[in-house]
Amino acid sequence: MDEKFNKSPIDIINKRKELWKRYHDLDIDRSYMEAISNYMVTSAGEELRKAIRNEPRLLIEMFFVIVDKNMETIPFFLNDVQREFSNILYQAEADFKVGKVLNIKFLVLKGRQQGFSAYVTTEQLARSLVIRNFAGFTIADCVENTAVLFEDKAKFPYGHLPDLLRPTEKFNNRRELHFEKLNSRWRIATASKDIGRSKTVNFLHLSECAFFNVLISDIQAAIGEALTKDAVQVFESTANGHNEYKDAWDSGSFINCFFAWWRTSEYIINFVDPKKESWFEEQLDLDYGDQDFDVKNEKWVFKRCQWLRNKKGLNLQQLYWYYNKWDNYIDKEKIKQEYPCSADEAFLASGRCVFNTEKVIERKDFLEELYKKSPPKKGEFRFEWSNPDVKDFIKDGTIKFRDFAEGVITIYEEVRPGYPYVIGGDTKGDGRDFYSAVVINNVTGKRVATIRGEFNYSKPYTWQVYCLGKYYNNALTGIETNFNTAPIEELERLHYPRQYMREHYDSISGSYMMKYGWRTDGNNRPLVIDKEVDLIENNIDLFFDITHLDECLTFVYDKNNRPDAESGKHDDLLIGDMIANEIRPQQSFIAEEILDDDEEDDEDEDNLMEENWLS
Repeated sequence: MDEKFNKSPIDIINKRKELWKRYHDLDIDRSYMEAISNYMVTSAGEELRKAIRNEPRLLIEMFFVIVDKNMETIPFFLNDVQREFSNILYQAEADFKVGKVLNIKFLVLKGRQQGFSAYVTTEQLARSLVIRNFAGFTIADCVENTAVLFEDKAKFPYGHLPDLLRPTEKFNNRRELHFEKLNSRWRIATASKDIGRSKTVNFLHLSECAFFNVLISDIQAAIGEALTKDAVQVFESTANGHNEYKDAWDSGSFINCFFAWWRTSEYIINFVDPKKESWFEEQLDLDYGDQDFDVKNEKWVFKRCQWLRNKKGLNLQQLYWYYNKWDNYIDKEKIKQEYPCSADEAFLASGRCVFNTEKVIERKDFLEELYKKSPPKKGEFRFEWSNPDVKDFIKDGTIKFRDFAEGVITIYEEVRPGYPYVIGGDTKGDGRDFYSAVVINNVTGKRVATIRGEFNYSKPYTWQVYCLGKYYNNALTGIETNFNTAPIEELERLHYPRQYMREHYDSISGSYMMKYGWRTDGNNRPLVIDKEVDLIENNIDLFFDITHLDECLTFVYDKNNRPDAESGKHDDLLIGDMIANEIRPQQSFIAEEILDDDEEDDEDEDNLMEENWLS
């Protein structure tokens, strides 16, 4: 036995890397692989074989080759993003085995050419070589990519394996590798509606599925019964607007994995001209102010590079790479989809967004990082009825907020004694949206709480609005009446003290009357939308709800140039916020002085802490 091979797979991989770095010679690499394979089939190689059976991905870096972007054949060593996703995948499988997760389903959202299709394909190939009865299946977006994946990402590395590692073949054709004695296989096909019926699948890979010419849901329906309970499912793609792939991303039923372009270490450009480097650094140091530039304007890309440098810590060579990518695009908007800096940027709205998408995305990015460290409070109100049998009146003294993660209420800032608040509410309408409400601190303008939930009917929603209003110092409450007047009628029955009142023309009496509730019409709708656009543009730091910001990204001009939620998307919190903002003049803008000096000092200190948290 050659002692140099009596090592772990990681030792063998590191030795292969060392040899490649030193010699960069395929013949030397091939000789090393042959030596390892000869050792593996001996009795002394049993531990090595066992390690690979438990972790088939080890085969990739031990034995596989690939053609790189320079058209050179090289050993397949995983890059940073491939390795990270591989770790996530294997951890999910381990979690599934002990019952920590119910399924192993991934959505991989990435930039162009980061190597995910290559990794997932070779992962399946590796499993088919060592796992008995394994069945892997890849579905590609078009015939051309189907051929490329099969020939370049599967057959090519398989064809370069040492002979001892290639099992007895039953099929080796244009679309399938089937190994007879192991009864294992890997197949590939082009997306179609009825694909995969009556097949058993242990590993499903949908490659560039955002570009399928059939619905992903149709493919899921066709292949669903074929999937084993422990099947790995990888839906991998660059983004393609707000389509089914985006719906899946938002569904919460997958493990979402976003990999920004700069996670790929090779995406750098070194400066060959010192003058060019000096010029580039000078542009990055200019003050571009708060002005927003069109993506076609060179100032846009330099302002973006400043953000990437200051917020994401990118170096000069990475920024120069990004600048050159932008510079080479005829359609500059493509940079956001092909090399996105966030998941939201990748999913470009199919229509023209009403709001400033870059400001919204930047705010979302800030809040997501903030809430990882200090998440807002979620829950619902509990209360008692004066007479539970008839549910006559809510006993105000019993209203208490109960924390729990699935609650419909999110609190971003606790109530401040003496401060005036307003609540704008949007009912479920024609059934597509949620019941919602937004609370605004009428002194600071900050959005301090929200309601958003799928209530079965309006009364439970109204009771939560009642409690929320009481909680926030008897907030002025305005609920939209366009589709449902029951909430304002229920608030009136409960003797809620402060509802917004509007002028209503009575055609019978010929006079104006005052009525409860907000009503959206053709005259005020453009005005309230314009006000919201202005707030997002100039005061986006007043907003703290991520779902509300998500709705801003899908609020677009339709084919008739009318602002509305994109088909299949929601605008309930957005409308609630617009209403809350519009009814503010009926509420005081001044906080009452209700505390003595000592208590006021304590409150100021608490408020300062809250201001710092929310700033």
